[in-house]
Amino acid sequence: MTIDKGIFIQNIYYMLSYAFQILKQEDYQKVAGEKFDKIHDLFAAILEKGVARQLKQGLYREYVPMQEDLSVMRGKLNINDTIALKVQRKQKLSCEFDEFSEDNLYNQILKVSIHRLIKADDVANERKQALKKLIVFFGNVSLIQPDHIAWNRLIYQRNNRNYELLLNICYLVLNGMLQTTEDGAYKLITFSDEHMERLYEKFILEYYRQHHSELNPKSAQVKWNLTETPDDKMIQFLPAMQTDITLQKGDKILIIDAKYYGNSMAQNHSKETLRSAHLYQIFAYVKNMDKQNTGNVSGLLLYAKTEEGVFPDGEPFVIGGNSIGAKTLDLNQEFKVISYQLDKIVKQYFN
Repeated sequence: MTIDKGIFIQNIYYMLSYAFQILKQEDYQKVAGEKFDKIHDLFAAILEKGVARQLKQGLYREYVPMQEDLSVMRGKLNINDTIALKVQRKQKLSCEFDEFSEDNLYNQILKVSIHRLIKADDVANERKQALKKLIVFFGNVSLIQPDHIAWNRLIYQRNNRNYELLLNICYLVLNGMLQTTEDGAYKLITFSDEHMERLYEKFILEYYRQHHSELNPKSAQVKWNLTETPDDKMIQFLPAMQTDITLQKGDKILIIDAKYYGNSMAQNHSKETLRSAHLYQIFAYVKNMDKQNTGNVSGLLLYAKTEEGVFPDGEPFVIGGNSIGAKTLDLNQEFKVISYQLDKIVKQYFN
């Protein structure tokens, strides 16, 4: 099993499978058993299976606004453009209408992602051949530029729920492949900490939801413990506090802030220290949630372990009556070891 950025690539698959339950379905079981040398080869394998599965059901269609010059009326007439056609002595009507089409943003993202993976150097030839067979079915779908994709326009509902995993994989692929070489080939850039941090957070939350549902795992908003009512004009300037993971058993609460950084520790006069911004953040979450100062709310910075020689993994501090700790999760292990580390945190804080 090979390593990419200090993580078994196979474990990235397991993390994805918790974040997106669809990966646990039978179609993807072959992918789970394969060995991968490159992270984008894993993504290509997931897309290969997922897109093939979607093609059997049919590509997602939705109503797309169209405008065409037609000989007969269809939809809504565009008066100004029709007059312009008449001036040009063209016997056409400018019509605006909605067409139920597969040429929509969802399928466009799939197509450009497959296109990029086919041309990438870091994808196995057998995977490229399989993707070439799939892209043929996207003949009616436009090939768009990935840097113009409006990711915030994607909405998942019952008719396109299967696209959520596929388009999240596409996001990771396209945001790691935006560089091109001088000869026009696509070059895979480093799989960034920003990409992994989102997956890391969601994986930990979903792991606890599946294995420790009794703790009601969730991402919760922490309200500021305001002792006086502020001016309405000023309250809008307070930043929102949203936890990555909150676990609760009775009156005991644990707030986990998941951190995925190339360097988890900071250098301060040749001394390794916790990052002050991270410590202030988790402290603010804990103290504002523990409004009665009971000490029942604890905070934990959970770092993904890197190759650093020094990393946080000791007993928590007690600050102002609340437990504030920092630990590392070693992702460069067999998955059963990762599972043991996460279960151990629950035992430590909830006994």
